Amino acid sequence: MRPETDGGSGGLDLAAVAEKGLSAPHQPSGEGVAEAASQATDASGAMHGHAGNEQPTGHDEPRPKRRRRGRRGGRQAERADQPKQPVALRQQKTHTVRAAADILYAALDLGTNNCRLLIARRNNDGFKVVDAYSRIVRLGEGLGRTGALSEAAMTRAIEALKICADKMARRGVVRTRTIATAACRTASNSDIFVERVKKETGLSLEIVSTEDEARLAVAGCAPLLDPGCSSALVFDIGGGSTELIWVRMPDGDTRHRPVIGDWISLPCGVVTLAEHHGGVDVPVALYDRMVAEVGERLEPFLERVRELDAGQGGFHLLGTSGTVTTIAGVHLGLDRYDRTRVDGIWISPVDVHRVTQSLLAMSHSMRAAHPCVGDERADLVLAGCAIFEAIARAWPAERLRVADRGLREGILMSLIERDARRGRRRRRRRRRNAKRFDGAIAQPVQVK
Repeated sequence: MRPETDGGSGGLDLAAVAEKGLSAPHQPSGEGVAEAASQATDASGAMHGHAGNEQPTGHDEPRPKRRRRGRRGGRQAERADQPKQPVALRQQKTHTVRAAADILYAALDLGTNNCRLLIARRNNDGFKVVDAYSRIVRLGEGLGRTGALSEAAMTRAIEALKICADKMARRGVVRTRTIATAACRTASNSDIFVERVKKETGLSLEIVSTEDEARLAVAGCAPLLDPGCSSALVFDIGGGSTELIWVRMPDGDTRHRPVIGDWISLPCGVVTLAEHHGGVDVPVALYDRMVAEVGERLEPFLERVRELDAGQGGFHLLGTSGTVTTIAGVHLGLDRYDRTRVDGIWISPVDVHRVTQSLLAMSHSMRAAHPCVGDERADLVLAGCAIFEAIARAWPAERLRVADRGLREGILMSLIERDARRGRRRRRRRRRNAKRFDGAIAQPVQVK
């Protein structure tokens, strides 16, 4: 794996993973219509004046207009001597601001285990979620044995994608990105699946690389990185792969984006590990074997990170996955999973170990009955805990931050930032064109 560098930009280039922007049509504003009506009235009056007979004595000079009273009239009088902005520019500016606030963005992440959708609107803080959807589809079920997506798994995923497509259509989504990750990267029949998805749902699945997946994960979790630390290990335990990204915070300053120092994608996730070792009955010896297997896969990356940040301290772990959020929910003793209480909390390695031991002591039915685990995750959660424990042993940290966010949020931020950049470029072009236009008018006409 080659190290990922900043490329001289000072941080992550979120727009590099976004799609092309769209622009909305322009419509006349109320102000523009009112001005057009006023101009039409003035023209009509002038025509009647020239067509009429000679005016009576005492009316040779035009009568001065009555000055309007009140604050509105005063403001109009103050602006009387100022040059007016062209109507078209005022209409365009008003509509552009309104359109930017009304545009809906959608991010869809089809993973090995889950299908997740977020629909959001841009605001001053980044974005505000207006709709969300999540369903466990187990697209990668049996993939480790056969190397291909099964018919049942593809059908489950497509049914979930139909719901997502319907939500996006009903909401009137303008900008979207739909990605697929590890299962589709490795399956021999992923091209057939992508064609079926397009035909049956209308969605165009983009199979992203491990590099894009790592970047999107960091972009989605970046607000939770502690600026007081010089570096952090971000990890995303998925169904078919696990991404680990070592990031640095330049000077510990939140105004600068985290810089990816190195990253790796391990070809093991909760689904693949559980199918290989078993997830229903997991004795301690089996659990230890899973931890050891993941630990061996981590060694090359661990050595690279040691060389990269030799002698530097002050780092923390940041985990984004169903495994990490499940552990946090069990730790908090929630009667029902609550994202608002889980996302962003700090937990210690001691707390993680205690939760893991309690899950190991439970039977499969007990795990399925736990409100923060559930039946669909009961046979996967211990495989996720084993991956998590291997990471914690390789990078002993005093604190772990839990993120109930990730790829979808990274997609949304990249789409929004791409549109913001396009908007800034358009505004610069308009200002340059306006200056050229004003300069051309200012040039006197030479009459020979």
